[in-house]
Amino acid sequence: MSIPESLLEIRDYTGEGYRSLIDFGVWRVAVLCAIDELLPENLAAMQRHDETDEVFVLLAGRCILFFGEGADAVTAIHAVDMEPLKLYNVKRGAWHTHTLSADATVLIVENADTTDANSPLVILAPAQRAEIVRLAQILW
Repeated sequence: MSIPESLLEIRDYTGEGYRSLIDFGVWRVAVLCAIDELLPENLAAMQRHDETDEVFVLLAGRCILFFGEGADAVTAIHAVDMEPLKLYNVKRGAWHTHTLSADATVLIVENADTTDANSPLVILAPAQRAEIVRLAQILW
């Protein structure tokens, strides 16, 4: 029996990187899968969202969330090895990035109007990039 899409919408994504699956009203649900640019040695910047929190839920594999202290620049870096099915709410204005294992899938919930225009990037210094690699090696 087929259910009309007016009652139920089913979406999935198993490709590489980020894909928005549902935008509705003020919120967006997306999926993030592994991609080479998110390997620890390739992380060159952190971003923050100036207008919203961002929620991450690890569905499969492994993911490390990296956080940067500081207002206009990252002054210290912290890392959290996500646990499956726990909700991680990255607060508005917090510098962050992440790395994923090859088999990882992360569910993301954010404001539908989250864009590059309200999500500035900060370029990491070589020592900060080395710190991300070091933290990933400790956790994994």
